[in-house]
Amino acid sequence: MSDISKSTLKRLAAGFRPYLPGLAAALVLAAVNVAATLYAPIVTGRAIDLIIAEGKVDFAGLRPLLAQFAVTIVIVALSQYFMNLFLNKVTFAALKDLRDRAFDNLSRLPLKYIDSHPKGDIISRLITDVEQISDGLIAGFAQLFTGVVTILGTLVFMLSINVKTALIVVVLTPVSLFVARYISKNTFKFFKEQTSVRGDLTSFVEEMTGNQKTVKAFAHEDEAEEEFEKLNRSLQDVSVRAVFFSSLTNPCTRFVNGLVYAAVGIVGAFSVISGHFSVGQLNCFLTYAKQYTKPFNEISGVITELTGAVACAKRVFDLIDETPEPDESGKDRLDAADGTLSAENVFFSYDPKVPLIEDFSLDVKSGQRIAIVGPTGCGKTTFINLLMRFYEPDSGRIVISGTPAADFSRDSVRRNFGMVLQETWLKTGTVRDNISYGRPDADMSEIEAAAKAAHCDGFIRRLEKGYDTVISDESSTLSAGQKQLLCIARVMLSLPPMLILDEATSSIDTRTEILIQQAFGEMMKGRTSFIIAHRLSTVRNADCILVMDSGHIVEQGTHDELMAENGAYARLYNSQFDCG
Repeated sequence: MSDISKSTLKRLAAGFRPYLPGLAAALVLAAVNVAATLYAPIVTGRAIDLIIAEGKVDFAGLRPLLAQFAVTIVIVALSQYFMNLFLNKVTFAALKDLRDRAFDNLSRLPLKYIDSHPKGDIISRLITDVEQISDGLIAGFAQLFTGVVTILGTLVFMLSINVKTALIVVVLTPVSLFVARYISKNTFKFFKEQTSVRGDLTSFVEEMTGNQKTVKAFAHEDEAEEEFEKLNRSLQDVSVRAVFFSSLTNPCTRFVNGLVYAAVGIVGAFSVISGHFSVGQLNCFLTYAKQYTKPFNEISGVITELTGAVACAKRVFDLIDETPEPDESGKDRLDAADGTLSAENVFFSYDPKVPLIEDFSLDVKSGQRIAIVGPTGCGKTTFINLLMRFYEPDSGRIVISGTPAADFSRDSVRRNFGMVLQETWLKTGTVRDNISYGRPDADMSEIEAAAKAAHCDGFIRRLEKGYDTVISDESSTLSAGQKQLLCIARVMLSLPPMLILDEATSSIDTRTEILIQQAFGEMMKGRTSFIIAHRLSTVRNADCILVMDSGHIVEQGTHDELMAENGAYARLYNSQFDCG
């Protein structure tokens, strides 16, 4: 096993430390199970020796042996049941902790990690890979516990019966372990590749199923099927290689164990003939020889299971080890921003080789409405990402309420902004839960008032259970515009000091948009607002319009001032209304 897999296995083992009492109980039950299993051949051997010849059976001596055998079977069954019960509880509890750690770190990772990794791959690590770990560990612990105790127990019993024959078993059986170790050493890389390809496939399926309307609208089904077939074929190939090489372990070890069993049978037969063994003892010894070699087969299977589990665990630990956003518990909190904000010589790019925002400066007074317009890719949304501290500037700084935003905790900065994005997001829950997402403690009257202000109270009441109707982001019962209205109601309930409206009315019909704009007008009174819009008719009343291009502010002023300049803004505005 490589150093990487050894360190991963150690980290997995460390996760079981809080559950050592449960593991100890399972180990004790394993010892009881093995002891009862090993006692059964002794009872069987004694019973065989009481069957002396045809018509000569010691029934009086058999009765207590049969009773002992029945009790032994009951002990074996009960100890096996409770051992598996303890192992399952301990394993699933430890893996719950592992999944909690992974999700906790995921929630604290910077947004750039989420943006740069396929969503399906992250989902695969949290769900599929952890399930693979549980399957491997449950099988591994159960077989490893009983296997080790069985090997030690049978060794003691065999040595007590006949040392010479026992040594034959002891010397030959470990050969199977060397075979298993050699094979497993070369299969880890295949299991690691298998989990990686499985993550790619999960990501692709998640992407295609989440965008079926787009796939069908552009008649992309054939291309999607070809890509899926390519990934599926790749997973098939690497899975076949991994399973094939790992499956060599069992037949190879069984072949070695078959040789051991044959050798014991031959030597034992000669011992019976020479009078050193009774027939019952030979039967007992053969049973022990088989029980002694069986764990080696199981342990070889355990090695295969653990190899796959370790490969999956490596991916989960990679997620856990990703560097989260720096701890800001010691930083000041921005409890209530006064609405003033400035950007001072800000430089930022997602890719160092591709410049985006360069030397960006801005000064916003409290209560101002700032509209940001410009062609796609000019840096409008990127600036919003910097305001919300989803990303940090490469140089320069953003100042809120007279203090650099970096001096405040991210959480407190974000609580001072309310966002309505072009892309809606609803969690699976009731309408009430979705509106109160930013203020879980809001009472029903406040929720209804926010819904009325967002002009969505009417359609909510027409739903099957009104505000208690369960909805989700994938809900087909709501139109895109209705989902957008719910997102607007969410912000209207929170009403933070500063607002960000990124194409907030793009999915709403013209009549409703007029009403929403009126509601926005009331909501924005006294609040600093940033409005990103492509439809320039919605920003005519802004206090200041920023025209951006290639990360720079090329023009700024009111609508009338910019139209009078007859520059970039005027060209954009006229292009939307020029019917010639």
